[in-house]
Amino acid sequence: MEEKKSQKIELPYYLRITVILLALVLTVLIMRTAKSVLVPILVAGFLAILISPFTAWLERKKIPPTLSATISLLSILILVAGIVYFFYTQIANFSTDLRGLEVRFGELLSSFSNFLGKFSGGRITLSVDIIKDALFNQVNENLNVLTRGVIATVSTLTLVFIIPIYLFLFIFYRRFIVAFIKKTFAKKHEEKIETTVIKVKNVVQKYIKGAFYVICILAVLNSIALFSLGIKHALLFAVFAAILNVIPFLGPIIGSILPILFALLTKDSLWYPFGVFLSFYVIQVVESNFFTPRIVGNQVSMNPLMTIIALFIGNFIWGLTGMILFIPGMAILKVIFDQVEGMEPYGFLLGSVQPKKKFAVIEGKKIVAKFKKKNKYPVDDNK
Repeated sequence: MEEKKSQKIELPYYLRITVILLALVLTVLIMRTAKSVLVPILVAGFLAILISPFTAWLERKKIPPTLSATISLLSILILVAGIVYFFYTQIANFSTDLRGLEVRFGELLSSFSNFLGKFSGGRITLSVDIIKDALFNQVNENLNVLTRGVIATVSTLTLVFIIPIYLFLFIFYRRFIVAFIKKTFAKKHEEKIETTVIKVKNVVQKYIKGAFYVICILAVLNSIALFSLGIKHALLFAVFAAILNVIPFLGPIIGSILPILFALLTKDSLWYPFGVFLSFYVIQVVESNFFTPRIVGNQVSMNPLMTIIALFIGNFIWGLTGMILFIPGMAILKVIFDQVEGMEPYGFLLGSVQPKKKFAVIEGKKIVAKFKKKNKYPVDDNK
């Protein structure tokens, strides 16, 4: 009896490309449609991975698993509630100064309009009242939404019930979920799956903890810079700019614009906004070249091209939330691609580009050695 040989059917390249494109379009469509379902699951999953070492430590102290998960959940909720309360009070205080900012902005705009009129011989004029009213009406509306809407946002079903429930269940059933992932693959891949799960866990923990440490350091440095320059509401601007740093490239720019504009409106000298700009620039250079590489590490870093693409894709699919979640998500994909046979090139594409100085030195030595061997006359290295 002849053995049946399994025949592998290969599709033409144009059909493969079509299938891949359709899969990508369908994935994006599902992610956009299911945002209200997927985002809470991802947020709770990342937080559960972050807090799992603390939960495991509590369990090693003979604390029951249910109580350990509850303590871990309460710890995160207290931290989040403290952050929300801080911003609520700071924004409420900031909104009281809007009237003075409006008057100052009108004075600066009038001065600029007079200068522009003299420079152009009266041909170019600005409608100061219309610009001022349009701008500050928008700011007032947004701040009212923020000051009144923070409590409303916190009291939404998603934040108060869904995410904490997901978080508690992820913490409590974390070993069960890992066992399920192992069972979905063949026995021969069990070791590789276990390695991948451990690496994904380490990447998420390292990214979130590293980002938190960097935010704390930046908040302190930004506060010192703004307080030394005498900028009012320095703590609000410092912490806000530090948190925005989790969004690569765009976050630091947005975070520095607000205190620069505030210094321009509240101070009589242009040296103050310039000092804010210079301080934030120096802090950002130190952060990107010293703090983040040493705290977060290269394991979760991507090259700038893939980072920018991830930011725009995340913004297109889930908005600001997507810009924050897609960075660790891409780091997880890199770990998975590195472990899956045949997907290594995609992991290489997502990774950071390392300079090949050592390789260049080795190749240079090889070329010199070949030249010496082929040369008729001996080469004196002591010359």
